Amino acid sequence: MRLAGFEVGSGTPLFLIAGPCVIESEALVMTTAERLKEITAKLKMPLLFKASFDKANRSALRGFRGLGLERGLRILERVKRELDVPVLTDVHEDTPLDEVAAVVDVLQTPALLCRQTDFIMAVASQGRPVNLKKGQFLAPWEMANVVAKARSTGNDALLVCERGVSFGYNNLVVDMRSFAILRETGCPVVFDATHAVQQPGARGDSSGGERQHVPVLARAAVAAGVAGLFLETHPEPDEALCDGPNAWPLGRVAALLEQLQGIDTLVKARPFLETELRSVH
Repeated sequence: MRLAGFEVGSGTPLFLIAGPCVIESEALVMTTAERLKEITAKLKMPLLFKASFDKANRSALRGFRGLGLERGLRILERVKRELDVPVLTDVHEDTPLDEVAAVVDVLQTPALLCRQTDFIMAVASQGRPVNLKKGQFLAPWEMANVVAKARSTGNDALLVCERGVSFGYNNLVVDMRSFAILRETGCPVVFDATHAVQQPGARGDSSGGERQHVPVLARAAVAAGVAGLFLETHPEPDEALCDGPNAWPLGRVAALLEQLQGIDTLVKARPFLETELRSVH
């Protein structure tokens, strides 16, 4: 599949979707995007810069949501123009999709909205690639229904993104079998390594997280053959205005990606053995 100027799939080198959870300031976005470009250019790893202009799904009313549509899109457009880096952002049910699609390269649907049929079809109808995030409440094989809804619009440029499944209160787990099952949709599979270590609502009015487990899960997912990695990162995660506890420090991104790239190269040098067998759900 062609995605923002590069090929992605189960047999292509690992690509990266990365950036801060939310647009806190123009300076933060530009600094982070520039550093990510430097890191991925050295590794020759394709990059999509990610940041949200509005995060509607906050734990509490006072949660920071971003700088809004107009300012957010202007900043994302600057990343594209000045750094020549494609950008991804997430949209919601009340987002003016045409305005966002006119600026960004890839649209993303939030995990919590994956069953909203009209929303999924409206996003897929914008003529842009879409990253479909799997809900925390969905079995991996249920994503075939979400993909079918999106494909019904004629859009085949679809990614499916795993971010863990709810396991009791305020906890997520990642079933490594899900990556093989999600590949059966025919879409490139992405692993969201940072939201997978999130602890939704664990702090009462905000989410917690265990960022120390990001490398463990990321290594396992890359070994399972994902096409891409989703990584929220921040120069100072403990000072981040959104999802800081599960964000990966920007200063540690290069070391993590170097390790993951080595695993990716090894794994993709041979065919996936599970493709010779038939899955039964």
